Amino acid sequence: MDKNKPVIVRFYRFKNRLKEKTAGLAPGNTSISKEAMEAAQQALSKMSEDYPDWVSSLIVKLQEQHSRCVDTPEKRHELFEEINRIAHDMKGQGGTFGYPLITAFSDSLYGFTVKRPGEITDNQIELVKSHLDAMRAVIRGRVAGDGGEMGEKLSESLNEAIAKYDDS
Repeated sequence: MDKNKPVIVRFYRFKNRLKEKTAGLAPGNTSISKEAMEAAQQALSKMSEDYPDWVSSLIVKLQEQHSRCVDTPEKRHELFEEINRIAHDMKGQGGTFGYPLITAFSDSLYGFTVKRPGEITDNQIELVKSHLDAMRAVIRGRVAGDGGEMGEKLSESLNEAIAKYDDS
């Protein structure tokens, strides 16, 4: 580069089109009708009523994957990936529908079933079962919110199982 040659710097200023893309939904400019908010709240309430039945079907799928882990040890890594995917789906929904314990237990199961090096042991399979047992107890008992004393006991029980079986 020649020291005597002037350097040309160009500065381009582009128009910020983000506001146009959001259709004017900038802070302070939002307005959602009261009717729309009420309709959304009613829909969420209806979905909350149906949530225990809906999440039960996911727990059944987790149970099927757990049973396959017991029956086919050579496929455990593949089955853990499916358990992980289902747990991921569940962890974001429990709190939304009034079941934060499902979110907590699903998040724990999700973290536990991420890709693991080496062999997946029988203890780790037992720990999956402990998570499923805790989730089933929440849904059967319709333990909403933090669950009070029952929620505390379920959390303690799962934590004891983690301490006992987690050999990772």
